[in-house]
Amino acid sequence: MREGQLYINGKFVNSNSRKTFVSLNPATAKPFGIYQAGNKKDVDNAVKAAKKALPSWKKTPAPKRAEILFEVSSLLRKNKEKLAKIMVLEMGKILKETRGDVQEAIDIFEYMTGEGRRLFGHTAPSELKNKFCLTFRIPLGIVGLITPWNFPIAIPAWKLAPALICGNTCIFKPSSDTPGCAVELIKILEKACIPKGVVNLITGSADDVGIQIIKHPNLNGISFTGSVETGEFITANAGLKKVGLELGGKNAIIVMDDADLDLALDGIIWGAFGTTGQRCTAASRVIVHKKVKKELEEKLVKKAEKLRLGSGLKETTDIGPLINQKAVEKSEYYTNLGKKQKAKLLCGGQKADMNGFFFRPTVFANVKPKMRIAQEEIFGPIVSLISVSNLNEAIKVCNSVKYGLSSAIYTNNIRNAMIAINEIEAGITYVNSSTIGAEVHLPFGGVKATGHGREAGWTAIEEFSEEKTVYIDYSGKLQRVQIDTVDVKKK
Repeated sequence: MREGQLYINGKFVNSNSRKTFVSLNPATAKPFGIYQAGNKKDVDNAVKAAKKALPSWKKTPAPKRAEILFEVSSLLRKNKEKLAKIMVLEMGKILKETRGDVQEAIDIFEYMTGEGRRLFGHTAPSELKNKFCLTFRIPLGIVGLITPWNFPIAIPAWKLAPALICGNTCIFKPSSDTPGCAVELIKILEKACIPKGVVNLITGSADDVGIQIIKHPNLNGISFTGSVETGEFITANAGLKKVGLELGGKNAIIVMDDADLDLALDGIIWGAFGTTGQRCTAASRVIVHKKVKKELEEKLVKKAEKLRLGSGLKETTDIGPLINQKAVEKSEYYTNLGKKQKAKLLCGGQKADMNGFFFRPTVFANVKPKMRIAQEEIFGPIVSLISVSNLNEAIKVCNSVKYGLSSAIYTNNIRNAMIAINEIEAGITYVNSSTIGAEVHLPFGGVKATGHGREAGWTAIEEFSEEKTVYIDYSGKLQRVQIDTVDVKKK
């Protein structure tokens, strides 16, 4: 059984609560590790440490901050296999996916290392003579980073790397389902010589830790990935902090009648069942042209039924477990709801007869766009097939949900692709590729109930900094904009 502590002001410490909690291995439902249950006092101590560290870290030249990020990237690379195997045991997804999770962290720290020599501002002409105008980036201050369990190293890295390169200090709260991965990431940061107080880790519940971070008066920003309900709570309770929210999706793959069906099938299998459907970008809807509906259904069921469930450490496993028992119950609930609403269950739809939190890959056909299984985020290995007659109808169905994160269209017609790109309401659209697989140097985020803000790429810098405007007047006299500006036409 692994053990983990809080990390405050450069030291691993026990919680003031003197309480602990256990995280489980979802493939066995047995304990994985025991971790500290943080409380308000711990959060206060972490904020004090972050506040004390902020002036020095803020004044550290960005290229020097980047040297630490580069060392983090190097250490992650050296420890990739070890971290991937720990993640399999605590989170459940298969080894090739956990390796990808760590690789994302490597990539984002490496990318943000380069931003240490950029952090670009702008220059602009003044409307007055002998006056110079420019902008540059300043950190927010102390930021709270609240992360989910499905990418327990990648998503924290997506938030930590840009926050740190911008000069912020951080209070990091991971999911209570995957605290062990967070502890391992902090160990990497410590080994890379991050100054004490710059990054602080508080494990524990949403009530005892999360809410304290959200409401804390000394924090300047919150970055959250998780549910819509929690995002709404943050919006209502964070006050005037700068808030970034990534809240999930009900993503669709459109398959047109001119699509390469085998290519589309690979994308559907990966999008619907990768990470056991536990991705905010998972393809939980397939909107298929009626001309190829029957052929696609037959191929999809045949392939889904061959997927092998088991421990993610086995190279032969295709799909790992769901994260916990509640996730299994949720998948069971939506399966029963789909059948009740007269969708046709083609395969799966039940918990696997094995230890751990396994649920069989599930495919529904004859799904109507307004059915709840086609509207609500399930976060499990369940995909709904919706038949349409043309591209306009497909786009209308695609846009009929409250979310707008990721989307995809399979077609060999460039006109279909361009219309979809322009008319689908989503932050991300793929053409002839699945809905999952973001790259760290490009913006990631969505529209509508998916939230606001963009992570990764250059937009992550905008999330964790503010732009300061500077006017330098070297005329030697008072110049008043809009009053002393020369009117060229009158001249």
